[in-house]
Amino acid sequence: MEIRTLRYFLAVAREENMTRAAEQLHVTQPTLSKTLKALEDELGKKLFTRHSFSIRLTDEGVLLRNRAEDLVSMADKITQEFVTLDDITGGDIYLGLAESYQIRLLARAIREFRRQYPELHYHITSGDTEQVTEKLDKGLLDFSVLAEMPDTAKYDYLVFPSADVWGLVFPKDDPLSEKEVITVDDIAGLPLFCSEQSWISDIPRWCGDRMQELRLEGSFRLSYNGSMFAWEGLGYLLTFDHLIDTSPASGLVFRPLEPRLENRLYLIWKKYQMLSPIAERFLQHLQSCFL
Repeated sequence: MEIRTLRYFLAVAREENMTRAAEQLHVTQPTLSKTLKALEDELGKKLFTRHSFSIRLTDEGVLLRNRAEDLVSMADKITQEFVTLDDITGGDIYLGLAESYQIRLLARAIREFRRQYPELHYHITSGDTEQVTEKLDKGLLDFSVLAEMPDTAKYDYLVFPSADVWGLVFPKDDPLSEKEVITVDDIAGLPLFCSEQSWISDIPRWCGDRMQELRLEGSFRLSYNGSMFAWEGLGYLLTFDHLIDTSPASGLVFRPLEPRLENRLYLIWKKYQMLSPIAERFLQHLQSCFL
């Protein structure tokens, strides 16, 4: 199975039309059809169902698309790394980021770094720990940023200078807005929104053996989406400070948890990984910024 064949397959999966995909790839339609038929024969599975004016992926086709996207991305990343081995003005860096206001420190470091390396190109993907570490482990990312202590057997890391503070976001006309801090007693039994990861690993650190008194109404990987549900009065969002607009005009307020709950932020990369020259320089730059 060749990378070129996977590119052909992904083009057809994306366009859902053989003619448009062939035009995009600058190949003839018979050539494209023959290549995909050979791929189906090689795998022993039907990858497409053909309709009058479109092509749809089978379940096996969806599985291959997910795998092929990673393989093609990895091939592109390897090619780009070798192209830029001797490039002292730039290159590509791939980062996977958790949600935190401290990401601004990373953005600031990139801005400063580009003054020295103007041809730097950075690629950002966002997600929770599971999402970004999976891509890091596959080699699709150079660095990931986590809001929890990394597995030190697998990763090296830098600690961000500050900590993120947990609190509750809810409408400003709610009676809880009269409080300066939020305790377990305040939210016991109320409908709560939180990321599934944090509900399992972070909130129990705060409430201890009273976890059973808290009710998870819904889980969100993006705090902004959770804030929209809180704004509509469907529940109360547990999240970091500074992630959600709680200015007077927003209609929302933030109140910190009591006792105080914090998370440190970590930039991680795989142990014993050979970083590209630009990624190695960027890491050195971050180390100096975080001192």
